[in-house]
Amino acid sequence: MAVASGVQAGTREVRSRPGPRLVWTRAYVRGMLAADLASAAVAGLCAVRLRFAASIGTAEVAPYLLATCALPLLWVVAVAVAGGYERRFIGVGTEEFRRVLSAGVALTALVAIAAYATKVDVARGYVIVALPLLTLLSLALRYALRKRLHHRRRSGACMRRVIVVGHRDGARDLIRQFRREPYHGMNVIGVCLPGAQCDEADGGLDEVDDRPVYGDFAAVPGVVEVTGADTVAILSCPELDGVELRRLAWQLEKSGTDLTVAPALMEVAGPRTSIRPVAGLPLLHVEHPELAGVRRVVKELFDRVTAAAALVLLMPLFVVLALLIRAGDPGPVLFRQTRVGRDGAEFTVYKFRTMVVGAEALKGGLRPRNEHDGVLFKLRRDPRVTRVGAWLRRYSLDELPQLVNVLLGDMSLVGPRPPLPEEVAEYGHDVRRRLVVKPGMTGLWQVSGRADLSWEESVRLDLRYVENWSLTLDIQILWKTWSAVVRGAGAY
Repeated sequence: MAVASGVQAGTREVRSRPGPRLVWTRAYVRGMLAADLASAAVAGLCAVRLRFAASIGTAEVAPYLLATCALPLLWVVAVAVAGGYERRFIGVGTEEFRRVLSAGVALTALVAIAAYATKVDVARGYVIVALPLLTLLSLALRYALRKRLHHRRRSGACMRRVIVVGHRDGARDLIRQFRREPYHGMNVIGVCLPGAQCDEADGGLDEVDDRPVYGDFAAVPGVVEVTGADTVAILSCPELDGVELRRLAWQLEKSGTDLTVAPALMEVAGPRTSIRPVAGLPLLHVEHPELAGVRRVVKELFDRVTAAAALVLLMPLFVVLALLIRAGDPGPVLFRQTRVGRDGAEFTVYKFRTMVVGAEALKGGLRPRNEHDGVLFKLRRDPRVTRVGAWLRRYSLDELPQLVNVLLGDMSLVGPRPPLPEEVAEYGHDVRRRLVVKPGMTGLWQVSGRADLSWEESVRLDLRYVENWSLTLDIQILWKTWSAVVRGAGAY
């Protein structure tokens, strides 16, 4: 193969396409800065207006007007100290929001301590309004900025240019995941494989899922230079040991290229991992998932209280949906079916009926037309689905009666998809891990593509939830479910 400038022998010839080194991130950080300044100014003015409504224009208000002028600067400094402007948190995850919240708590504590130490009589009404309000406004504006960023990324803008380094199968999986979830902002522009797999490329297999193979691991620094990549993603592979990885990091440091490493424990979330130095070596300690105890009691209490409240609030909607179902097709309003819950216990799930009466008897004749892989049966245009049922499915309204299952303790608000007994009968040993927690009305599968997901991807998401579940994660998934349901993507 020809050798490009700066790339070692054995690589695919590439044309130099220098990328814009994440110029967009500077504009995004400026947007966050403007949002924080505006939030602090609005919060300060609201606090003055509410606390001193009867004495505007008097000498009593003057110190607080000065404080309001200084508040935007103080807030920006507090957020910067908390790491709220670090570009590695842009666009995904909760760390950005957590740091803004930490800055709000820290600034409130600082004001309280300073007032106590200097014995200055500060109007508590001003502090109680200004500091919580500026924190909430900053979080809201940053959320709006993130949604705007996700919208732009869906059209291909504001993306990181990524070189994936690892084995062919792992690289293919990562490319497909980034392609399926563009809001992460990762656009894979090329792949570097081990030497043996690069030899395969010489025989014509010079692409991985439509992404070119540029060479082996030794070619990574040169490939970054000629392609204009700004991120290198290292997958778990024995060929790249600690020494080789350190040397690669030194080479990428010269160009300011981001280096991300995916450990072998890819499905284990951060809270369960910690670095513990032993004999001078940084060892990664992994805690076992907490499947019982106080946390599970809290989760069940949250589920049942929320389900009871939702049933009361949604009762008028239930009546309307029941009338629509009966008007559209004769038959019962509710559909009952046996599903498998925690530890393999069977229960009856309740849903609004979306198919014609006797739909289960027609399923056998439709199996040859199954559009899903694995053990699931799905048809995008299932002839058994009624007109009203198609609308209910699009917006997941047929799932609402499962709140009764949650109240009875058979299901959770968030969890793996509730499987059928015949599906469980085909589970392998690893897949049965899904049954150690209650199935959920929604889950990672719901907010990641719903019925458009492959069987393997659905299992992977369910197992990820089982290994990393927490009440915080449940709340995040419930929040994201609204967006997935409104879009109606992947529902049929």
